[in-house]
Amino acid sequence: MAESEPQEGNCDDMVKIIEDLNRDLEKLLDEVEKLTVQTISMTYDMVVLCTNPDLTNSISHLTEVFQSCKEEIEKKWQDMPTE
Repeated sequence: MAESEPQEGNCDDMVKIIEDLNRDLEKLLDEVEKLTVQTISMTYDMVVLCTNPDLTNSISHLTEVFQSCKEEIEKKWQDMPTE
């Protein structure tokens, strides 16, 4: 009987080790998945920009127009009387 107790302890230790490994593997797989999605997104953006150079100019123009509108709205907002 005394011999079966250490084996149960070893079995419990192994189960805990395997559960820890599973948890660690899941975390690592999640991180790899996130990095993969980011990489695919970056690659897609690069391909789009390389195949259509006008897109870069359009994005720059839209960014400038957005900033201009944002500044105007902020000015108008500050000039409004507070009620």
